[in-house]
Amino acid sequence: MRRPSVTLPLQAYRAGLRIGEPALTGLLAWRAQRGKEDPRRLPERRGLPGRARPVGPLAWMHGASVGEALSLIGLVEGMIARGFSVLVTTGTRAAAELVGVRLPPGAVHQYMPLDAPRWIGRFLEHWQPDLAVIAESEIWPNTILALDEREIPLILVNGRMSERSFRGWGRCPRTAKALLTRIAICLAQTQEDGERFAKLGAPRVSIAGNLKFDASVPPADAQQLAYLGAMMAGRPVWVAASTHAGEETMVAYAHAMLKVQFPQLLTIIAPRHPARGGEVVACADAVGLRSARRSTGGRPHPSIEVYVADTIGELGLFYRLSPLVFLGGSLVPRGGQNPIEPLRLGSAVLHGPHIENFSVVYQALDRAGGALPVRDGVELAAIAAELLGDRSRLADMAREGQRALEPFEGAVARTLAVLDPFVAQMKLQRLDRGSRARPLVRA
Repeated sequence: MRRPSVTLPLQAYRAGLRIGEPALTGLLAWRAQRGKEDPRRLPERRGLPGRARPVGPLAWMHGASVGEALSLIGLVEGMIARGFSVLVTTGTRAAAELVGVRLPPGAVHQYMPLDAPRWIGRFLEHWQPDLAVIAESEIWPNTILALDEREIPLILVNGRMSERSFRGWGRCPRTAKALLTRIAICLAQTQEDGERFAKLGAPRVSIAGNLKFDASVPPADAQQLAYLGAMMAGRPVWVAASTHAGEETMVAYAHAMLKVQFPQLLTIIAPRHPARGGEVVACADAVGLRSARRSTGGRPHPSIEVYVADTIGELGLFYRLSPLVFLGGSLVPRGGQNPIEPLRLGSAVLHGPHIENFSVVYQALDRAGGALPVRDGVELAAIAAELLGDRSRLADMAREGQRALEPFEGAVARTLAVLDPFVAQMKLQRLDRGSRARPLVRA
């Protein structure tokens, strides 16, 4: 199919980022000073490689932040089993730190360069991927155009298109179509996502489900699990995970109400952004609660009421220690957080009303009784009180939640089935190139 021409807005975007390289370099330096970029690996953000390219066929997979990157692990393992090396890129430090320790042998990590034409060009010239796989809604124009120019197939997996993004792209339909027609296949999470991609011009759309439902549970350090478990033994414990500003205040007030009934209660608050640990402590202080920060060496001793888990990559540890988890980003309008991990690790789940990012799964969980909605901090305290006083009900909720997840599983297998024809084609092309390059053997 003939590709639509590059529109004037795309040409202007390309020219602007080509001219604006010095400003982007300054932006990266500014972000590094504030801890948002890894200064040791800043050249990777400008397309300069941090290591050599592996020999042989290479698949490039990109997930911008923690959730997207971790959802790709099953595909990474599948492509390695098919004889490929895999380059995984991310855009945030938190994702880099988590993915770096979760990648299997045969995969390497780099930071994704910013979408400047020259930076993307040298990134692709060095890595020369045979296939590009990008997760969710990472539609970067210069990256898409550069892949198309080099005839590198691009597949969008776990595709997500919110109503808001759909309306935004709908205001520039020719530009949207010019980009989306350059994607070989778009594998959407839901029927609604698929319809939005198709309406914007994606020519080949399939529904594969959500890769996050197939993700393995987060790991936990066995020594820390035993140590903290012994320290918390005998205390009622609950976790408020991935919280945002405004929610920690509600959780702290909920604890203040709960401790009348549960004087030994321990509340663990894991903010979505660990750098906000000091703000969480201030919320606890405001209602007279004694707190400790994990990032500064604090421990949940018997006198501690709020333990601030302001570290990266330890939610698996705290989910294993608690039978009840409130998932943040839901009492404030942030779209909610993924409930799969705590459920798989045996926790019952509470959530607020703002769950747009995971509405389908939360509807299924609420119907099955594996999760419960709360409207505000007062209701959070009331329902937490009921559940913390009834351990058998907590166990039943976790079981029902795990059962409710089963119909959503299988996205990794469906996605790999779509990738297999590309894998076969690339292997044939490599064999063909090898036979043509092989010198003739004379008798």
